Amino acid sequence: MDELKLRHRAMWALGDYPAVATEIIPELGTTLVKACGVDAGQRVLDVAAGSGNAAVPAALAGARVTASDLTPELLEAGRAAAPVPLEWVEGDAEALPFPDASYDVVMSCVGVMFAPHHRATADELVRVCRPGGTIGLINWTPSGFIGRMFATMKPYAPPPPPGAQPPPLWGDEAHVRSLFGDRVTDVVAERHTVHVDFPDGAAFRDYFKRNYGPTIVTYRHLADRPEDAAALDRALAELGDAGGADWEYLLFTARVRG
Repeated sequence: MDELKLRHRAMWALGDYPAVATEIIPELGTTLVKACGVDAGQRVLDVAAGSGNAAVPAALAGARVTASDLTPELLEAGRAAAPVPLEWVEGDAEALPFPDASYDVVMSCVGVMFAPHHRATADELVRVCRPGGTIGLINWTPSGFIGRMFATMKPYAPPPPPGAQPPPLWGDEAHVRSLFGDRVTDVVAERHTVHVDFPDGAAFRDYFKRNYGPTIVTYRHLADRPEDAAALDRALAELGDAGGADWEYLLFTARVRG
């Protein structure tokens, strides 16, 4: 595994992302499973699954589910908490360890958007999905709350590696359509919001400073720059106060062309 992937794996092991998934956005996984039409007996792959926010609802629907993620700590947390059996496999979204055309549904809930090379990731999603199968994604939009949070953190964060693309681009319909091109058909792309309650912007900021890997990494980058850390504190609190209740995402589904 190269240095970039090791850094990504370490970032998502920081804090407590399983808490974020279950406490802040628990309904998104079920929303994605319903949009993909997951049914009993189907072979389903959840890519960049984390602790199983979408994989578990798919398994509860009766599907045969594999949850794959780059970060073993997240898979362990999911395995320990899952109320239903499913397969947990360590894997890179840009080089999935599965055969061609091996799944009926390939999905990801605010997961693959964080793989740095978007085209390689899209290629893998298509490769492992059977012809006529469904690809389903939920990703934060650039103009929505989480997209604006990343824009707020960007001036303070470590510089991205060469060739890495911004995660919120996966929430831009035109970008996602361009990644899949004519390899998919029956595309449905809809913007929705999920309602999130924090008492105020400071509470939002502090929760993400404790639990969310990208935010933790950004603050660690500012360990020797207390003035910048204080400025980021103010900026994130102001962001939360200004519009942190409804977080916009793109729900994208398509069928792999036969």
